[in-house]
Amino acid sequence: MAGLINIGLTGILGHQAALNTTGNNITNANTPGYSRQEVQFETQTAQRTGAGSVGTGVNVTDIRRMANEFLAQQVREDSTLFGEQETLNSELSRLDNLLGGESTGLSNALNNFFASLQNAAEDPASLPQRQLVLSEAQQVVNRFEALNQEFVQQRESVKTQMEQGVKDANTLLKSIAELNTAISESPGLAQGREPNELLDKRDEKLRQLSELVNIRVTQAEGSQVNVSLSNGQSLVVGSDAARLGTRADSEDPLSLEFTLTSGGRTLNVDSQINGGKLGGLRRFESEGLQPALQELGRVAIALSDSLNHQHEIGMDLEGDLGGLFFSDINSEAAQRGRVVADANNAAPQNAQLAVEIIDSSALPAGSWSLQFGGDGRNFELVDRATGKVVNQGRLPDPVQSEISMPGFNIRVEGGTFNAGDKFLIEPTRNAAANIDLKLSREEDLAFASPVRAEGAAGNTGDATINQGKMLNVRDPFTNSLLTNFRQDGQLDPPLDVRFREDAGQLVYDIVDADSGTVLQAGDAGAVPPVNVFQEGQSNKLFTEDPRSPDYFGFQFEISGNPRPGDSFGINYNTNGVSDNRNAEFLAALGTKNTLNNGSQSFAEGYAGLVEDIGVKTRQSQLDKDAGKTLLEQSSNQRESVSGVNLDEEAGKLIQYQAAYNASAQVMSVAQDLFNTLLQSFR
Repeated sequence: MAGLINIGLTGILGHQAALNTTGNNITNANTPGYSRQEVQFETQTAQRTGAGSVGTGVNVTDIRRMANEFLAQQVREDSTLFGEQETLNSELSRLDNLLGGESTGLSNALNNFFASLQNAAEDPASLPQRQLVLSEAQQVVNRFEALNQEFVQQRESVKTQMEQGVKDANTLLKSIAELNTAISESPGLAQGREPNELLDKRDEKLRQLSELVNIRVTQAEGSQVNVSLSNGQSLVVGSDAARLGTRADSEDPLSLEFTLTSGGRTLNVDSQINGGKLGGLRRFESEGLQPALQELGRVAIALSDSLNHQHEIGMDLEGDLGGLFFSDINSEAAQRGRVVADANNAAPQNAQLAVEIIDSSALPAGSWSLQFGGDGRNFELVDRATGKVVNQGRLPDPVQSEISMPGFNIRVEGGTFNAGDKFLIEPTRNAAANIDLKLSREEDLAFASPVRAEGAAGNTGDATINQGKMLNVRDPFTNSLLTNFRQDGQLDPPLDVRFREDAGQLVYDIVDADSGTVLQAGDAGAVPPVNVFQEGQSNKLFTEDPRSPDYFGFQFEISGNPRPGDSFGINYNTNGVSDNRNAEFLAALGTKNTLNNGSQSFAEGYAGLVEDIGVKTRQSQLDKDAGKTLLEQSSNQRESVSGVNLDEEAGKLIQYQAAYNASAQVMSVAQDLFNTLLQSFR
């Protein structure tokens, strides 16, 4: 009887455990990271008899956690991928909406500005039209500044998210290390009885960590796990957790770099932070935000440079040469602000460098790293986007020299350079923030050309002279005014173009109209001939080479058939208030190809920036959708093994309840048999 009672008792206890486990599964069906548990039954050792073995009941050998490490790892990998793409897409979408919006972008402001110039060219003396030009120009400046400020705010938002992500990662790393300790100290672990709830918690922490950064998880003794970055840098070893951190980037203090502190040592792990939210933020900064800011700066520089040059070669309403329209792209502050010394450079850190924009039409948007090696004189200029060396050489002694690049020069002005020193070179750095309108009065707008030409009243030929084209009023090598424009409101000297016959050919002399001095005599016999007029075509009168001593900074053309004795005067455009020649040239800059070596206009250059960010945003959306699908698939696969199916658990409840009742019935039968036996002795 005792054996039968014991058999029933083991059945009751065993199925009570099964009922408890099933109930626990049901109540945790919606608990994140919970793995379904299952009771493992085993037959107790049978009792040997002469008639054979008689069963003695059932044992519960284990409550098994239904988990698959391969599927858990797949979920972590897909969480890393989706976390990166979701963050990247979110930030790119914000940037795309900013640049492409009608009210927030630059396109409308540029179009309105050049339209106002075109309208002003139709009535160049109108003060209201001039005021409208100044107003629209200020709107362009405001849009550049607003876009730059939005970029700065988004950069600060990215930095804040990086800092918060690092804090969250450190909390998870500490929890994983503590769970490692708790799991390894769990009673019964040596007998194979694992602490299922602790394992679930640790797996959930690992999954959450994988959403932040790409990690590798390896099994260790005592059911512990070691966690590392994708390249093997340890994050958790047993019960010890390292700490992630952020600090100002030594190369660019406006950005953050990631660090890892372990065992009292702090390492730069910026290049090892890949995947997850932190990797997505890092990618956005390097692939989206920084290139967009550099490209916006390039448009600002090209616009300022082109408008400034054209405006300076014009004449304002008061008869003076035009000044700067926008801020000077090569001011001393601007040139020095394009170079940032690495914080880790060796003492004395007194190197002096500057970046001068030479040709805004050829200027690329990008950043470079100027690195010194050897004895501090050897240098390499590395494109940070591609990692390729684009220029290299050796500084002279003394070090004053220039390193030439398309569109800009790096000027080495002095100081000490050490092996290992680095300098960040960004020609378009802060350009969008620094653009400013330099004109405040309507009268200062230089819509007229400062020179004009006319034929003498006594000319006998039918030749005509055009109204010319201004090339420059400044020496491009020294930036000082050309000698013939140094006197305000005058051309010094005024010029006469006088035709005569020489060796049977028609030639012309360039003459100082005030003194009659011949400045450049025509000579048909010279090799090559000088100032020989070619009939039947338009003849340019002056050299356009600024290195020539005969360079006047302007060009005129004569066509038709002049005769010996004919002359044409070139003088300052005094009282030329109705002249609109320079206004038309200013307005034409709106459609003129002045970017990318003469292949894009300002509007097209900005549209290219918007298109580039739009393409990246669209690609990130596709990658995000793909990553989401992969994560859903891997999560469903894990759920098929570890998830709780309520219908299945409900069926098991009925099954275990019936077994429990049957086991109780066995004990009841044993009791009845025992009572019957007792009654037989009465």
